[in-house]
Amino acid sequence: MLKVTLLEYTPNPERLVAAAAKLCYSSSDIDGLMEGLNPEKTEKFIEHLMSLGHESPIEHVSFTFGIEGVSRALLAQITRHRIASFSVKSQRYVMENQFAYVTPPEIEQCPEAKEFFDEVMEEIQQKYDRLAEILQKNHYDRMIAEGVEEKTARRQSEKSAIEDARFVLPNGCETKMIVTMNARSLYNFFRLRCCTRAQWEIRELATQMLVLVRQAAPVLFSNAGPSCVSGPCKEGSMTCGKAAEMRAKFKNLGEQNNG
Repeated sequence: MLKVTLLEYTPNPERLVAAAAKLCYSSSDIDGLMEGLNPEKTEKFIEHLMSLGHESPIEHVSFTFGIEGVSRALLAQITRHRIASFSVKSQRYVMENQFAYVTPPEIEQCPEAKEFFDEVMEEIQQKYDRLAEILQKNHYDRMIAEGVEEKTARRQSEKSAIEDARFVLPNGCETKMIVTMNARSLYNFFRLRCCTRAQWEIRELATQMLVLVRQAAPVLFSNAGPSCVSGPCKEGSMTCGKAAEMRAKFKNLGEQNNG
């Protein structure tokens, strides 16, 4: 099951963004930037900043998430967001014994499809285990013949085996990761991945991430979400036609999840 945790973020993110914005529009020296930045002035600075579309100051704050229960298919999508840092559970170094997997909702809701899907996953697990076993024995026998110490041969042969055996694992195989993005990258991520045209899994992930950052920095992320939340839909002829509905959903997103 998808689980997202906000692990860490820049302390006082909104005040820091306001200070960076203040520097751009005033003659204040660095030591004086934070002076007088009470919550009201901080909010005003950020609102002015966003109304101008001046987003570079929000790059100074970052947010780090722990993400679990997502598929390798999602991993391929989220790593397309290049201005981010990723640490991902490795299938090269971690044996996938009884691997967990993500089941798409459409499959989950169809008993016949679900039964077949589970059978396929079990078969893949068996093939993966058998392939790893064959490869490990082959590597182990070769290393022993070359004079490698038994304990070392056993350890290295397993590592080499799972490195290649992973090629049979499915896109649905579960993974976990730690992801860090700055606020500007998050805005772009939310515009694209909270949209109805994004795939269901990454859309749910993006929505949960948005809830968490709104709790940490409500003013900064008040207008974050799909492009239609803060302006016209940018999907052109591919629009879902539900801009008003989406604006209402994301305006109340934090309240809905807290209630």
